[in-house]
Amino acid sequence: MLLLAAQWLLLQQTLHVVPLLPAAGVALLGGLLCAMLARVPQRASAASPQESADAERMMGLALHGRGDLLEAFARFRPLPTSDALKDNLYHLGKDFERKKDYAHAKKVFKHLLRRDMEYKDARACYRRAKAHLLAQAGMAADSVASGISVTGASSLPASVQETFPRHKVPEPLAHYDLKHELGQGAMGVVYQGRDLRSGQIVAIKTLALQQEFDGAALVDARERFFKEAEAASRLQHPHIVAIYGSGEEQGLAYIAMEFVAGTDLSAFTQPAYLLPVAQVLSIAHRVAQSLDYAHAHNVVHRDVKPANIMWDAATDTVKVMDFGVARITDASKTRTGIVLGTPSFMSPEQLSGAKVDGRADLYALGVTLFQLLTGSLPLRADSMPELMRKIVHVDPPDIRTFRTDLPEAVARLVAKALRKLPAERYQTGQQLAQDLAYVMGIVASEVPGSPASAVVYDSGRTPTGQHMVDLEKTVLEYPTERAPEQRSVVASVG
Repeated sequence: MLLLAAQWLLLQQTLHVVPLLPAAGVALLGGLLCAMLARVPQRASAASPQESADAERMMGLALHGRGDLLEAFARFRPLPTSDALKDNLYHLGKDFERKKDYAHAKKVFKHLLRRDMEYKDARACYRRAKAHLLAQAGMAADSVASGISVTGASSLPASVQETFPRHKVPEPLAHYDLKHELGQGAMGVVYQGRDLRSGQIVAIKTLALQQEFDGAALVDARERFFKEAEAASRLQHPHIVAIYGSGEEQGLAYIAMEFVAGTDLSAFTQPAYLLPVAQVLSIAHRVAQSLDYAHAHNVVHRDVKPANIMWDAATDTVKVMDFGVARITDASKTRTGIVLGTPSFMSPEQLSGAKVDGRADLYALGVTLFQLLTGSLPLRADSMPELMRKIVHVDPPDIRTFRTDLPEAVARLVAKALRKLPAERYQTGQQLAQDLAYVMGIVASEVPGSPASAVVYDSGRTPTGQHMVDLEKTVLEYPTERAPEQRSVVASVG
């Protein structure tokens, strides 16, 4: 347009014709061509924003699973609408409801309704959260008018840690002499104590159910807690921390467990403090056996990692911890979209929110082996979304790129444990334990046999070795028949 205007002005002012029309045509064609070319990269990279959105959504799921609901909502809020995201927002709003955080529940459901007005019962959930907020505002106004404080309405104190030294310990915890706090974790507070009936040193893990849930959610949480405690208490295996009993009083649930000696294996994940290869394989062999036993009884750990494996160097004792917070493999009881576990040790299917089985634990044991042998995780990244993307899509490196002195058999074993598809991994803990025994023979220059044959995963198989004991001997009645040497020392913090 400028060129055509210039040609017209020159003609009017100087009466000379300057042929600028061809130049204007060239400029117009060039502009159109540039515009067309600019659109080509956009179409070619259309998958990149989608991958980024999926990574952000998985990061939100991981935060949600850890209980960081506000951070999870911040991740979900800017993402494009999808069926998976709507489901994630719905469950996030439900969890805010369970925590009685109705202000954020209202925000989440409102955000969901802007994307889909007819999604499940989101509209009713939004109205319910709004009604709770109005009721709370009315109660606060009445309390201010009458000079009554509404804080501390619950019969439970704000911290379980403060409950015991300041108040009478509720039954049935009264027959435990609680010494001191061992630590705090996602499931509550863990104390060291002594059973006054037997004199045995125990660890007491507590969870204030009424502070975390209410209504129907409280009933469901209580049912899950004791169902899982019951299953864990019947896992009588020499390499699993024993559960002695469980109970609840005034909304305070607890699990009494074996107090285990030694230190967890996270102390041996640094390059300067690695254990000998033979020792690592021996520990992993016993962990694989314990996982096989648990999986055969439909209990999946979901958080196998060095910090949850205790080892006592003096007695060479190995104990897998935190089966008390494991999940029963019951599809009807699985909450869609919730990710549990430590991201670096989680299997691809666990990160994506899919249904998991015992093979996810075997993947985590493979990551544990990799870290204990090299002092490094197989996949690392600068951000959590990038790490999660790599776990799902990128094959881990050969372990010998980190440590060239490892035998090829060790590399093959670890690589098989870290396969992306569950069907391509070890199918049972027993199969992995057999290969570990074979590799241990190679490391010791004594090959006892051949690797295990192919196995197909079967959650209903008959367990080998140990057998689960009756409920009455573990939850309802104290197991006095345990040998004194097995009543040893440090429990995990869930």
